[in-house]
Amino acid sequence: MQNNQFIIKASTQMERLPNQFFSTLVGKVNEFIHAGYDVINLGQGNPDLPTPPHIIHSLQKAAENPINHKYPPFSGKNELKEAICTWYQNEHGVTLDPKKEVAILFGSKTGLIQISQILLNPGDMALVPDPGYPDYWSGIAIAGAQMVPMALDFTNGFFPDFSKLTSSQCKQSKLMFLNYPSNPTGACATSSFFDEAISFAKKNNIVIAHDFAYGAIGFAGHKPISYLSRSGAKDVGLEFYTLSKTYNMAGWRIGFALGNQELIRLINELQDHYFVSLFGGIQEAAITALTSSQECVRELVATYELRRNALFEELKKLGWNTPVPKGSFFAWVTVPQGYTSSQFAETLLEKAKVVVAPGIGFGKHGEGYVRIGFLAEEERIREAVQRISKLSIF
Repeated sequence: MQNNQFIIKASTQMERLPNQFFSTLVGKVNEFIHAGYDVINLGQGNPDLPTPPHIIHSLQKAAENPINHKYPPFSGKNELKEAICTWYQNEHGVTLDPKKEVAILFGSKTGLIQISQILLNPGDMALVPDPGYPDYWSGIAIAGAQMVPMALDFTNGFFPDFSKLTSSQCKQSKLMFLNYPSNPTGACATSSFFDEAISFAKKNNIVIAHDFAYGAIGFAGHKPISYLSRSGAKDVGLEFYTLSKTYNMAGWRIGFALGNQELIRLINELQDHYFVSLFGGIQEAAITALTSSQECVRELVATYELRRNALFEELKKLGWNTPVPKGSFFAWVTVPQGYTSSQFAETLLEKAKVVVAPGIGFGKHGEGYVRIGFLAEEERIREAVQRISKLSIF
């Protein structure tokens, strides 16, 4: 008898995709929450505070305007690009051409996937920080390229050592991802490091994609440095920024890529085939965020610093000594002896109902650490460490 069963076969592109680390983590956490447990979730990078009211009101007003019910301009509103350039000049002293050096993105994650698609062919290589944000891997996989992990070690300030890359890796690599302030380590870049990276990229004809998602979040008076503020940065790369962390707009999905004109042109060209830009109302709200008082950002950073301090005060009581981050809203915390990062994270979830992200999910060199987010009120952060202290782990 003839078999008429209809079979759907996924493309090899789909088969190359890595497991989505964060969706797996969320699924496990939700099982405990649905079972009725009081879970303190410090494992995700999802801001817990609301978007400032003046930004919300701007969206509400824009949503009533019929002009925003139509297709927006393909590459985004010129007014938004101009606001981005003014903001970057004010915040980082970086001069940008709104017509040629800005691409509007559906969140910076989209652009970080697209940069691999526009540059990499099957067999090419891309340099990625290890540990690093797992979604860098996704774009590389879609392109059929290969990842070359760059180890980030505490002994080197969580910066990659370019001298450890082989001549073959340098020759075959077309793209390098950097991310400072770093997710997950919390390390912040120095001017000298960016200068070294630009020199290395020029020498080896490698594009730099700098993920500046946490660029607004620096502690103890430290202001994170924009990659684009360094001489020659535009020649070899782009900086990706998002409003998600700066203004608690993670669900709004708006970011931008800035820098090299040809790379911006290519991103806009690719996006013309995928999208018709963002809803105009969100773009107008983004303009409001960028052009209004930045006091809400300063207040947010102060809140994260208080939370950071609360976490490390409690860790110190346990004798749990670990590097204090200069930026981002994460702590990169060493795992006690006798545990892998996954085992330790599972133990905390099952026995203390505290969620942290296992370091192995950020790459091979993430083993031995867990990532803890400052994404709950101070009292809950202190409670989380106090719950852990009762497990007799230390």
